[in-house]
Amino acid sequence: MAAAGEQRPAGDSTALYVDSSESDINNNSNNMILVPRETALQALNTIVQVHFEKTLEKKRAVDIQKKELWKLFQVLFIFLAILFGGVVQSTRLECKHWWMPVSLCAMGHLIFYVAMAQTLRCINGFKYQRRCHKLTLGLATENLKRLKLINADSVPESEYEVHYQEPSEGYFNKFKRKWALCFLFLVITFGFMVSATVTLLCAG
Repeated sequence: MAAAGEQRPAGDSTALYVDSSESDINNNSNNMILVPRETALQALNTIVQVHFEKTLEKKRAVDIQKKELWKLFQVLFIFLAILFGGVVQSTRLECKHWWMPVSLCAMGHLIFYVAMAQTLRCINGFKYQRRCHKLTLGLATENLKRLKLINADSVPESEYEVHYQEPSEGYFNKFKRKWALCFLFLVITFGFMVSATVTLLCAG
């Protein structure tokens, strides 16, 4: 404290600045929560185990939905084969009846698209969740490796805190590409069926 009558230069805030910094340091030190190293290791091991199991769970869910999607494609191919075979072998269908097989084909494609969209939505959702768990698992594994190298009885709480990770926005581009490919496949098969039907019925 300055002596009585001592003049402090105007604008001199050095003493105030030093006191403020020391106060912040003391507050940060007091707010830092220390936990036993073994407790932190157990917590990280639990996090790693949970996200590893979740990753496997989502992988199995994706595989199941992929099998369902493949079954949908098989049903579509069988339907188109039966429809095309009926048009080829029919003796009653004429050129003016072209709209009937085309309408059946359009209805089949529409039903398939609705079922495919639902299945793809499930696949993409499970893949996104699996990616999140994989990223979180990787971060937790890195923190666990780093914590094992620390030779101390206590560590800051931040050393074993692992927040749920999410992929970047670019990760969703792969989902858009799949939607585009499936939609293109449906357009091509529908166009082929329409052109083949009209050609067979109206060629003569």
